[in-house]
Amino acid sequence: MNVGEAGACPEPVERVPRLSSPYKDALAWLYGTQRFGIKLGLENIQRLLRELDVPAKGQRVVHVAGTNGKGSVCAMIDAVCHAQGYRTGLFTSPHLVTYRERIQVDGEMITEEKVAEGLTTIRQLISDWEPHPTFFEITTALALMHFKECGSELIALETGLGGRLDATNAVEPVVSVITPIGYDHQSWLGSSLEEIAGEKAGIVKPHVPVVSAAQEPTAEKVLRARAAGCEAPLQIVSGPYTTTPLALAGAHQKQNASLAIAALQFGGIAVDEQAIARGLATVHWPARFQRWEERTIIDGAHNPSGAYVLAETWREQFGAERATIILAVLNDKDVAGIWRALAPIARRAILPHVRSERALAPSPLARIGREVSPQLSISIAASFSDAFDQAQAESGRILITGSLHFAGEALATLGGDIAAFEECAQ
Repeated sequence: MNVGEAGACPEPVERVPRLSSPYKDALAWLYGTQRFGIKLGLENIQRLLRELDVPAKGQRVVHVAGTNGKGSVCAMIDAVCHAQGYRTGLFTSPHLVTYRERIQVDGEMITEEKVAEGLTTIRQLISDWEPHPTFFEITTALALMHFKECGSELIALETGLGGRLDATNAVEPVVSVITPIGYDHQSWLGSSLEEIAGEKAGIVKPHVPVVSAAQEPTAEKVLRARAAGCEAPLQIVSGPYTTTPLALAGAHQKQNASLAIAALQFGGIAVDEQAIARGLATVHWPARFQRWEERTIIDGAHNPSGAYVLAETWREQFGAERATIILAVLNDKDVAGIWRALAPIARRAILPHVRSERALAPSPLARIGREVSPQLSISIAASFSDAFDQAQAESGRILITGSLHFAGEALATLGGDIAAFEECAQ
């Protein structure tokens, strides 16, 4: 507000109410369903998909579960199939800046109008359902409605949480894909790697082929047993893709590319070498070692295994150079594990207050960081903007990481789209 000269009273400002829209109203209703929490189970989503008659007959689905790399693998499958000439559908979560990112056809986000129309249809359908469908069940149904309406031939479908009881598991795929399995969401999926692998392997269905990344022995044993029990052919993919250039940085992305290609081949989806090369050379997946500008990298590593991969990629790209790390972590994560992974590549760390009720406050985050790495300089900033200004005032590279939600806030702030981020806050 402009208050004029010192001591002068400000002129009255006429406050214009912010206009609503069908899209904003629909999103407000959808986010209101979060009060129903997370309900793992398939009865509601099966009923919802049956009532909506989705997915369409003939649509082929590649279903992807795992701990890290799910979104990258889905993005690669989508890019390669689009390059081949298929009409594609891509369903991923969470979004970074806008809800519309979750649902894409041929690389284009669903429009605000289609979100509003689809959510209105679903809202009317489920108005008296008990139990009420959850946020993620509704979003999954909306995606499949959009893919049917748009005539998507090939759908890359990412699980939201786990696999066995995830809403996406109500869909019958042509191939199931398991990315590397690690520790995450233990409160929902189990405390041991064996239990977590059991939940991820729950997407394996009778006689449907399965492609998996190389796994820890415990996880591989669980996966092999599940595949055998379902009489599902299983292929383990361990080698990196090195044939043509890949747009995404890091050795792990070469592994993801091999997994994506094997999934298409094992699922009987015809793609030629030219489409593979074009798709992988142009695939775009934000906040995965994304170079915002020459000095700044944004990566949504949100658990220790992801943070270790991030650190390895940093060394691949920049050698022994260390980063000013701007870090924010959600409060249900293995914070010490994330610190241990990132400390070796950190010159210093800045911990901002961020726009998420789920984020661990900077003070306890700093305390854990100092316990893990007593020599590391750690400071607290009032906001992401403040932290970024501090980092830019110094020399050297900047790494923004800790969660996909925080990566979204960073992208929205740097891109001048914070209003959209707040409107679609996760």
